[in-house]
Amino acid sequence: MSKKKRNVTLIVSILVLIILICGIVFCGLGGEKHESIKEAMKDAVLHEDNKINFLGLEVNPSLVSAYIVTAILLLLAIIIRVFAIPRFKMVPGKFQLFVEEWVGVFRGLAVTNSPHRNGFLGAYLFTAGSYIFVGTIFELVGAQATTTEGYSISLPAPLADINGAVAMGVLSYTVILSGGIAGNKLKGVALTLKEFSLPISMSFRLFGALLSGMLVTELVYYYVTLSFVLPVLVGVLFTLLHALIQAYVLTMLTSVFYGEVSEVHEKKPKVKKNKKTKAVTA
Repeated sequence: MSKKKRNVTLIVSILVLIILICGIVFCGLGGEKHESIKEAMKDAVLHEDNKINFLGLEVNPSLVSAYIVTAILLLLAIIIRVFAIPRFKMVPGKFQLFVEEWVGVFRGLAVTNSPHRNGFLGAYLFTAGSYIFVGTIFELVGAQATTTEGYSISLPAPLADINGAVAMGVLSYTVILSGGIAGNKLKGVALTLKEFSLPISMSFRLFGALLSGMLVTELVYYYVTLSFVLPVLVGVLFTLLHALIQAYVLTMLTSVFYGEVSEVHEKKPKVKKNKKTKAVTA
């Protein structure tokens, strides 16, 4: 890099720094918040205050997010099935390659962890993984909604609500139970019920991971001295990491337990023991 370019870069960096400092000073003098940081963090967990009016009912913002994400996924599925899949070729293009790789990730999990019974499992893992990933990324869109008290808020990820996380955990446990019944009948039910803590651990792992990212981002946004540039980096990094990690972790655990309870254990034939005859010596 030439000396002239280095000087220009230095001047631009100084100007950006001065603008940020001026923004912090002026915004700090006149900024108003309708709730304290304690109330903001508490409501992010319990959703007691910031309710949204939905069809005449006061609901958590995450429920509205869940409906929107579900509608987006269904619309994308219809568009891809009707317009894209009939045009797929033997030599895939970029979009076809992306779709095949995305499906292949979850199909590979199903085949690897449950080689004996994986048809329905692959479809469920693809659906659950896609919902978790898109639902988490949805938080980055920053879709706005108005609460019943008249405040504007950004819609959170659907699974940042404990109700959504529990529903996903219980649904995954039900799929595991169905695999046990299909593979081993009543014995499969017993094998699945032994892991009674599985839906709880799945739910709280999913909820805790997504909530932690949201709380950190909320904390950064709340303080004016941190609310310039940094929230963008924190929000994007946390959201992308959680979207990828949680989609993989839940689908991986589901496939592993599904494979264990659905595997048919053949009974070993009993070997008859020959009676030993004692030799009589004269």
